[in-house]
Amino acid sequence: MTIDARDRLILALDFPNDPANPDRLMEPDDAFRLIDAVGDDLRIVKVGWPLYLSGGTPLVRELIARGVGVFLDLKFGDIAETVRRLVEVAVREKVAMLTLNSDFAAVRAAAAARGASRLQVLTVTLLTSLAEQDLRDMGIGLSVEEYVLHRARGALAAGSNGLIASGREARKLRETFGRDFTIVMPGIRPSGAAADDQRRTATPAEAIEAGADYLVVGRPICKAASPRAAARAILDEMQRAFDQP
Repeated sequence: MTIDARDRLILALDFPNDPANPDRLMEPDDAFRLIDAVGDDLRIVKVGWPLYLSGGTPLVRELIARGVGVFLDLKFGDIAETVRRLVEVAVREKVAMLTLNSDFAAVRAAAAARGASRLQVLTVTLLTSLAEQDLRDMGIGLSVEEYVLHRARGALAAGSNGLIASGREARKLRETFGRDFTIVMPGIRPSGAAADDQRRTATPAEAIEAGADYLVVGRPICKAASPRAAARAILDEMQRAFDQP
């Protein structure tokens, strides 16, 4: 089956696309202007906490009404019962994807609450801004790869649809657990782009070659002089990678 890259690019609505005012948080009107600027190539957007607190559920509803899939990246990490209720609301609101950064009991509760809906429940393995020293600082004696595999094994066993993972670990996840789950990869940077606050980055082609299904891109599109052209360049690279035999 041919994969259309437009179905697999997720635009992170986390940053203003106004170079003259880089410190201003994105508001709902900014988000809609950016979506319009990218145009019909855009199928899915990621809504994180700053934009969600600004626009709330009405923002999510408006995005969905416009035909845009919503990846709700709030990294739910509460007790199992609270996570269950949050997921029930996400199902009701027709959210396409959401993230958990929780224990495995909460993952099981989320999977049960998802039921037969099309919602994809994705578990964070390790934030792409973190590295091995950060694990040490948290008192965790595993390597990044060991920790990611531990998180992945538990999350998939608990019923998670997929994982949030960096390009550094995706290949090992595929080798270990196969292809019967989704990998969503943040920290995507086109060749030559700045890594910003991400420590474990990958280019679009590297990410897909490693086994990613969806790529999350924020700054390289949001901060571009032409968001449409930047998105198109990334999509072209993605499509070439997806078309490789």
